[in-house]
Amino acid sequence: MIIVENLVKRYGSHRAVDGITFEVAKGELFGLLGPNGAGKTTTIGVLSTLLPADGGRASIGGHDVAGDPGGVRRLIGVVPQEIALYQDLNARDNLLFWGRIHGLGGKALGTRVERLLELVALGEHARQKVETFSGGMKRRLNLAAGLIHNPEVLFLDEPTVGIDAQARTKLLALIGDLAADGLTIIYTTHYLEEAEQLCHRIGVIDQGRMVAVGDKEDLISQIGDEDRVRVQVPSERHRALTSAAETWPGVDSVSERRGKLEIRVADGGAVLPPLQAWLAAEGLDLAQLEVIRPNLETLYLNLTGRGLRE
Repeated sequence: MIIVENLVKRYGSHRAVDGITFEVAKGELFGLLGPNGAGKTTTIGVLSTLLPADGGRASIGGHDVAGDPGGVRRLIGVVPQEIALYQDLNARDNLLFWGRIHGLGGKALGTRVERLLELVALGEHARQKVETFSGGMKRRLNLAAGLIHNPEVLFLDEPTVGIDAQARTKLLALIGDLAADGLTIIYTTHYLEEAEQLCHRIGVIDQGRMVAVGDKEDLISQIGDEDRVRVQVPSERHRALTSAAETWPGVDSVSERRGKLEIRVADGGAVLPPLQAWLAAEGLDLAQLEVIRPNLETLYLNLTGRGLRE
């Protein structure tokens, strides 16, 4: 459904999107995961025909984004990070307006509006002005506006920013239902848990470059399936702890990392009892202990050397 090849977008000498390549299958929920400023929103801007590319190519549903923007726009819905609603109109009138922008009208539009209001749990608030809505209600109505013309592809750009945990849970469940119904979705986020919960496949983007693409399990397997136990003890005791840890069951290796010892082991919890026993025998107090299990965050740290929220 979506093909992106060596896409480039520059702002002056800065490459906001620097030669990224990926594909999205029909009915797939594809996550663009990366920190703020990584190039996610700029990528969405190019794919949705709002920004011209400076290199590469992209197509959606067989329509070239640069050569046939009208064909692309007929296929896509866009839910931007900023709320794209008229605050002084009510929920129903907002959806009617956006429907007419897409060339809809008459009874069919009215029926579509009512169905979407029910879908996003705003049917009881149809006549209420948007300016009175909570952040979560506005986000759900923003989503409905992106769906008003029944698009084949939906772009969701950080759709849960600025809402509370309960509203976020509701919105994520709604997006999951849309994906289950077969809608093709590109979902940008810097929240690891959202990508893990929702996305079929994930592209990790950093500084405009796509540094990894694949299924979540495949990406995590790149860093292995071992836990890493990091422990801080006096540096003069590193050699003694290394010798002891290498004899513990399941330990694969022990190395020094930024002043701490890192024990790679199949089950991090299994080394805690012998570690505590060793510390007690040596008369040492535990200054710091960290058990790191393979996940998207450890993958990202390995790929880029920095956290998603930096």
